[in-house]
Amino acid sequence: MATVLITGGTGLIGKALTLALLEKNYKVIILSRGVSNPQTDSGNPSFAHWDINAQQIDSSAISSADYIIHLAGAGVADKRWSKKRKQEIVNSRVTSGELIVKSLLEIPNNVKAVVSASAIGWYGADPVIPNPKPFREDDPHDNTFLGETCKSWEDSLAPIAKMGKRLVKLRTGIVLSNEGGALKEFRLPLRFGVAAILGSGKQVISWIHIGDLVRLYIAAIEDQNMNGVYNAVAPNPVSNKKFTLQLARIQKGNFFIPVYVPSFVLKIILGEMSIEVLKSATVSCDKIHYSGFVFLFPSIEAALGNLK
Repeated sequence: MATVLITGGTGLIGKALTLALLEKNYKVIILSRGVSNPQTDSGNPSFAHWDINAQQIDSSAISSADYIIHLAGAGVADKRWSKKRKQEIVNSRVTSGELIVKSLLEIPNNVKAVVSASAIGWYGADPVIPNPKPFREDDPHDNTFLGETCKSWEDSLAPIAKMGKRLVKLRTGIVLSNEGGALKEFRLPLRFGVAAILGSGKQVISWIHIGDLVRLYIAAIEDQNMNGVYNAVAPNPVSNKKFTLQLARIQKGNFFIPVYVPSFVLKIILGEMSIEVLKSATVSCDKIHYSGFVFLFPSIEAALGNLK
């Protein structure tokens, strides 16, 4: 089978994707800042070294790859958005993208396609709640921090398309997984029987189950007709209130108390990042749906039921 080179392979999405690719008998190479650790067992990934800041990469990893999946980037919600942290979020995405472009230009390779993560932060907030006109792939980027970050992120990889290689960018919504990410944070108050509804609770969450997201990345390398930008979100976005109460019912039955967390409290706790928690973003998945992709978890009930 083909060889897939993954950046960010040790993150939430990268781990799940690596397992899925190995199950389909792909060879997987994970780029790591650590020491190269090649493995010959086809049931395990191998590792190759790269240094984003020094703009260095193991040339053999590039030359042996048939596809590149680019997931690397500092976690947006891991820390408060200080000036330094915001720069780290941008640089980790843009500089790594530039290194991939540089490597493909300078190292002889047979890479057929590059599939890169992006985010629905590109679109900003809904003009009204609920939004009767969901954001689509041809909508302009927002001029907020995340909108500008996504624009720079995607632009860093744009030269790949000019090389005659397929370039697919997946603007991803909130990823639901038992292994970490947003779902873990939503579950924390439920330990104490509290369903914490954020702000008004009316803000719309565009989400995707980790299983569908992994399948979408694999579809992007296997389907030669996929090209350009796709929104990686499920067909049925939901309000924060509906999401929270559905999760509470699954976790606690009827033994929970809904509590509204005021916006000003979130602003004190999270700082500027509270904008994203309180933001409503209704995003369309029509383009990926019309490409023939079928969601296994199209509704929040199905997704949370699977992850209980």
